[in-house]
Amino acid sequence: MATTTTMDEHTQPLLSSAYVEKTPFVHSSAKWVLKIVMWALFIFWVTIIFLYPTKPANELVVQLIDISSGTVFGITGSFFLVFSGPILISAFLAVVYLLISHSWEDELQIEKRTSKYPRIRLWTFPVVVDGPFGVVSAAELIGIFLFVAFIVWAVCAYTLQNLSILAEFHLPTRLECYMMLELYGLRFGFMGLFCLAFLFLPIARGSVILRLVDIPFEHATKYHVWLGHLTMFVFTLHGLFYVTAWTMEGRLLQELLDWEETGIAIIPGAISLLAGLLMWVTSLPPVRKQYFDMAAGGIFLFMLDRFLRFCQSRRTVDIISATCLPCGTVELVLSKPGNLRYNALSFIFLQVKEFSWLQWHPFSVSSSPLDGKYHLSILIKVLGKWTEKLRGNISNFCKEEQEVPFQPHPKITASVEGPYGHQSPYHLMYENLVLVAGGIGISPFLAILSDILHSARENKTCLPRNILLLWAIKKSNELSLLSLVDVGSICPSFSDKLKIQIQIYVTRESEPPLEHGNIERTVNSFVFPALSGRGMSVLVGTGNKTWSGIYVILPVLGFVLFLGLLNSYYINPFGINTGWYTGLLFVLGMVASVVIFGGAVVGLWHLWESRISESEEFEDHQMKIGMMKHINGSMEDNESNHESLASTSTIQYGCRPDFKEMFGSISESWGHVDVGVIVCGPPTLQASVAKECRSHNIRRRSHHPIFHFNSHSFDL
Repeated sequence: MATTTTMDEHTQPLLSSAYVEKTPFVHSSAKWVLKIVMWALFIFWVTIIFLYPTKPANELVVQLIDISSGTVFGITGSFFLVFSGPILISAFLAVVYLLISHSWEDELQIEKRTSKYPRIRLWTFPVVVDGPFGVVSAAELIGIFLFVAFIVWAVCAYTLQNLSILAEFHLPTRLECYMMLELYGLRFGFMGLFCLAFLFLPIARGSVILRLVDIPFEHATKYHVWLGHLTMFVFTLHGLFYVTAWTMEGRLLQELLDWEETGIAIIPGAISLLAGLLMWVTSLPPVRKQYFDMAAGGIFLFMLDRFLRFCQSRRTVDIISATCLPCGTVELVLSKPGNLRYNALSFIFLQVKEFSWLQWHPFSVSSSPLDGKYHLSILIKVLGKWTEKLRGNISNFCKEEQEVPFQPHPKITASVEGPYGHQSPYHLMYENLVLVAGGIGISPFLAILSDILHSARENKTCLPRNILLLWAIKKSNELSLLSLVDVGSICPSFSDKLKIQIQIYVTRESEPPLEHGNIERTVNSFVFPALSGRGMSVLVGTGNKTWSGIYVILPVLGFVLFLGLLNSYYINPFGINTGWYTGLLFVLGMVASVVIFGGAVVGLWHLWESRISESEEFEDHQMKIGMMKHINGSMEDNESNHESLASTSTIQYGCRPDFKEMFGSISESWGHVDVGVIVCGPPTLQASVAKECRSHNIRRRSHHPIFHFNSHSFDL
């Protein structure tokens, strides 16, 4: 049995004098300066938005716009520079920060985040577990309070301004009522625009800003959903106040049909609001047309991300092998280039053109990056028509191969977006891990176990030493998924370095089947013989940071150049002042900058990738041949591999895990340490585990551990 090692023992190799020499003072100082500048820009941006409802802040913004409006950028460009400039400059600096961060620094970061003295962390402390937002951490709850505080503060500040304006006119009570409603409609429109400025920041899957703060897309997407609901709620109030006032005045139709050449045209706003309400039903946010440049920074970064994903998804990816497991799960092994990096908690989006040209489905990666340089594996559970078709096609391929061997068979044409996920493997920052899975939620944990076993074989430092896997499944045939971890070839003597316990709960079987102790083998396995040599593109995910940075910087500079030329040679000389037309030119400029400048970078990036691939072509071919041979015989060898996992496993039938009892037992036996808890499963499972983490953290004694809750599940 392995004992818990102190932090000093782990950090000694990394913090030695030889290691410190590799971290020059200038390098670390540059990173600190970048952090300070980025924080300053972000605080400045948020402060302008938060204080904008006040008269002094409003006057300051007007002065800034007046100063820049006399330049080549004009009024539209001035709004863009004031409200979107800080976030775009922060993206530039984030690119530089990521470029100067090396892999050895990532390891040091993991070390530093592991504390000798356990403490509560805001991001991993669940506060709300049963509310409408699901599991909400302390940091997320603070963010929710800040947005609510902004709305309340803005309403109060605007109310005082509205009353001040009404006091100047001395209107009759009825007209004051109409004017107050219209003023509130105007104010809620501004508040909606500020919410819109944040809306698109968390939805860009490959965003450099999300990579900088290490928030993966599967976590950020819920922030986008929350902001979408808030934005639509505010814009709905904006429209209702105007419609109510115009209806009471009897001029609703006249206002809707009046198309103003300057200022705001009503009919586009009404169409946008109706479209937004329709999209709100399907949880998709609206895109407001008026003052679009105030929220253009986040939208422009989203457009860059979407265009890059489009370019990556056009590429067809080789499926090296497909395996049908007894539990109805399909394992796909996909080809990838050797220079494409990911970690054990990554995920991809998969499209199969034979089934649908529009459907993209997210799947967690079930393989460790240390399993192989040129392939990546995912597990797909049959839950709907799309997955049922996939399993049926693979089963047919296997039958045809048995009946007519060595004959050409239909192919499965796959496209991939990703991989996405955390910038750093946060599962390695904890010395003690509790992994809680429900059903197919075991997929990322198979990758984690494989990753830890590989690292243990290589004697890497800063690894989890105590690992407890709690797995709830419906039927015992799902136990075959454990055989996918090739313990025998990875680290046969792992028990000397790690303490791994696996507790399995079979909920819909009261007793073990007659074949208890024998794992069902694979029913069908098919290796695709003809490989085109096309792996996943490195354009997205954790690809090359240099090219990612150039792709962000060049289109933004191109767009700024476009605004300058447009105002200097067209808008100003010809006196163009029509609001909707200048707004249309602004949007077209954004699209053109993304396509022209971004497309040029993508083309050069693709040429660079092709050159790298050609230099590794021979090695790649040999590796794939080796992989196919390994896949053909892997399942016969995995029976012995499972016996190694079975030695650490206990199986209980007809019951569910009692998390209160389990966490209580861990509290007494593991001592005063940090324990990382990672959950992958349905929302009810997440809520149950988060509730116990919160309860034990609040009531813990001085010698008990601190549980850090992390969720790896997401809904799109």
